[in-house]
Amino acid sequence: MDANQPPTPAPRRTRVAVVFGGRSGEHSVSCITAAAVLRAIDRDRFDVLALGITRSGRWLAVSDEPARWEHHGGDLPEVTDEASSTEVVLPRSTDDAELLALEPGAVPRSLGPVDVVLPLLHGPYGEDGTVQGLLEVAGVRYAGAGVLASAVGMDKHYMKIVLSGHGIPVGPYVVLGPGQWEQDQEACTRSVDGLGTPVFVKPARAGSSLGITKVDDLADLPAAVRAAQEHDPKVLVEAAIVGREIECAVLGGRDGAAPRTSLPGEIAVGATENGFYDFGSKYLGEGEVRLHCPAELPAAVVDRVRELAARTFQAVGCEGLARVDTFVTGDGQVLVNEINTMPGFTPVSMYPMLWAASGLGFTELVDELIALALERPTGLR
Repeated sequence: MDANQPPTPAPRRTRVAVVFGGRSGEHSVSCITAAAVLRAIDRDRFDVLALGITRSGRWLAVSDEPARWEHHGGDLPEVTDEASSTEVVLPRSTDDAELLALEPGAVPRSLGPVDVVLPLLHGPYGEDGTVQGLLEVAGVRYAGAGVLASAVGMDKHYMKIVLSGHGIPVGPYVVLGPGQWEQDQEACTRSVDGLGTPVFVKPARAGSSLGITKVDDLADLPAAVRAAQEHDPKVLVEAAIVGREIECAVLGGRDGAAPRTSLPGEIAVGATENGFYDFGSKYLGEGEVRLHCPAELPAAVVDRVRELAARTFQAVGCEGLARVDTFVTGDGQVLVNEINTMPGFTPVSMYPMLWAASGLGFTELVDELIALALERPTGLR
């Protein structure tokens, strides 16, 4: 080797933007998810840029220290204007992959290009196809479902229509469209009465159990509808299914292969404030809730859950990852409750726990999501 020849530069590490926060009611859950991913991601392989979105929609370059976004008791974490003075502008065309930093009193500067985005956003304005569309326009690769699959997965009404159209069994439900309750409350109540009681009243386009009420007496239906409408003008009312709550994690296949499914896990709900697996149970450790990974099920039921999880993933046109929630009835029937196209990655979330029980650790799981994102073509998905 020529001593006068400059050394060969080391190959550039893949640059990953971890995006979290957002405008939805699940803002803090997104921050906690991001904290877990920031702690698990392999910094020797990936150059990490943390981008937090405030509740008003400002994109900021923020600290990538996991502890900053973890929940340690007390107030939930939040991306605020005080978190950073550096506002971020996304690439403005497919020919320009660089992020721009805007700072008070300074000339805009480049933050460099990004190879892949992990949009760890839950709920509206993040998990519903809106941010995915923004990234498509910019020509930036990202992990997870595309525009249509994200929108379908977010809207439980249309999700059930799509699943039913593919022959996937779902439970009975009624949809109360925007203004329908106000126009004819009596007719709406009659429709819901046909489901029997109890029923679960929920926003059609929200997650993390926000705005959900269990109704045992139809006299309580008006209050439940109002609670759901605080999150979405369209309300879904579902009949209660007597059965076990079984969840299955899905990963997209490499090079066009079939999606991969984890061993199923079970949510065993004891005493909770609201009588079901609510926000406090999921994220704050409240109530008597146990997560069993893997679930103790007959082999035939395990196979059926995994089959329906993969079919649900494909029916909505999902990519990358998803968690499919099902009910297993006493006679062994499996009904799909919903698909979550950006499941939580918090330390107590089912998605990483299911893959850990199936032999794929948290860091390896994040690696796989990035690899799947880099593999996908740019263009409307």
